[in-house]
Amino acid sequence: MRKRVHHPRSTNHDPLRQESTRFVTGRVTIAFTGGGTAGHVIPAIPVISSILDLQHTVVFIGSNNGLEEKLLADLQLRYYGITTGKLRRYFSLKNLVDSFLIPIGVLQALLILLRMKPKALFSKGGYVAFPVVVAAWLLRIPVVAHESDLSPGLATRLCTPFIKTQCVTFEQTKTEARKVVVSGTPIREFLNRGDPQCARDWLNVTDQRPVIVVVGGSLGAQSINDIVRHCIVSLSERFTVIHVCGKGNLEASLQATEGYFQFEFIDQEWGNVLALADFVVSRAGANALFELLYLQKPNLLIPLPLSVSRGDQIENAEYAEVRGWSLVLPEERLTKETFMNSIDQLVTNQTRYKSNLTAFSVPDAVEVIVGEIDAVIRA
Repeated sequence: MRKRVHHPRSTNHDPLRQESTRFVTGRVTIAFTGGGTAGHVIPAIPVISSILDLQHTVVFIGSNNGLEEKLLADLQLRYYGITTGKLRRYFSLKNLVDSFLIPIGVLQALLILLRMKPKALFSKGGYVAFPVVVAAWLLRIPVVAHESDLSPGLATRLCTPFIKTQCVTFEQTKTEARKVVVSGTPIREFLNRGDPQCARDWLNVTDQRPVIVVVGGSLGAQSINDIVRHCIVSLSERFTVIHVCGKGNLEASLQATEGYFQFEFIDQEWGNVLALADFVVSRAGANALFELLYLQKPNLLIPLPLSVSRGDQIENAEYAEVRGWSLVLPEERLTKETFMNSIDQLVTNQTRYKSNLTAFSVPDAVEVIVGEIDAVIRA
């Protein structure tokens, strides 16, 4: 029988972890894995930081392509890259090649785990994680995993038989894991320290118009970029628009547009920019959505359509819309008119959205996950 555990919800909207986090005594090594996309790495960073703060050793096993290593560059950990084969839900000749790469990745992960002797493995998912989780299972190293989406991806489903505890973001997440813990998603600490005045100073914004932040994911979203630029005259008359458009997607002809700020990517100032935002337009990836809910930002979600995704963003968006946390505009209906109507609707109903978002409470995900890692080590 599967066991689903619910942790007490935070009520003060300031779930920064406390220094007294309980954990095994003595210095131990904890292994982490995940990757393929930034969304399978970034949520692990607060957990890694917590383990490092407790003076333990962290090993991260990722891919050889450099994505995970780059995202983790500022952390004091040991990084190991392995051969990985992408897991696809559709027929492709590449599946044949990758079916040989995965066993190689398992063997490489086995050698790393044998050398480093971690007491536990934390997996954030993605196709990079699968060979590492299998290797940990073969060595009887307990695995704690985290799933952000309502509907787990293929890699998470394949890993399920090999894990001890599955942490999930939402109570309604579908999983066949033996033990399920509703943890929420780890929040990057700088988001708790966001300062709207710092963002105003950074952008040199002096007027008091409402601020809309538009973000299309780590790589940007062409359809969202296009519609925002088609509407920029109308938008900039009423709002300050901060547009994160993705690498290579800046529009030079709009650089001088008053009230419009475009960036390929925002790094260190992101917490301040979100703190400044009155409204956010975003895709509906689980990590981005959870951050918007956590920060209580009225938001318009434009999820990736089924034509280019497995439908996870559509599920996430519907989940948030039904609960009154978000307004959703399907990309299939995205036009200049529907976009501006949605913005008007978001503004008109902002009091209701803010009230609903205030009722959204979350556990301290970092503390919950660290506690589950501690539990499997002690078991």
